[in-house]
Amino acid sequence: MAERIAFRMVLNPGQAEEYRRRHDEIWPEMVNALREAGISDYTIWLDPETNHLFATLVRADDHKMDQLPATEVNRRWWDFMADVMQYTERNEPVVVPLQNVFTMK
Repeated sequence: MAERIAFRMVLNPGQAEEYRRRHDEIWPEMVNALREAGISDYTIWLDPETNHLFATLVRADDHKMDQLPATEVNRRWWDFMADVMQYTERNEPVVVPLQNVFTMK
């Protein structure tokens, strides 16, 4: 059964429009890599008061999300986004997993 997960990232101040523009023009090969990793229904929201990005996605039981960081296209995407978001010392977005506390079905 597929699983929905949520996480938080942080946008650099003043970068909301640039972040949106880049995602409006997301590379088809990046979308393909996400789908091949078993990811669907990927949505990102912005809280403009805190610059926090809130994301949810659905991943298949046999997902390969953990293999995405090693792909060439994912590495290029992260390099492309590094100037608009908070990143770790390993040049990866700071991602904080969120815990589900309620689901209405």
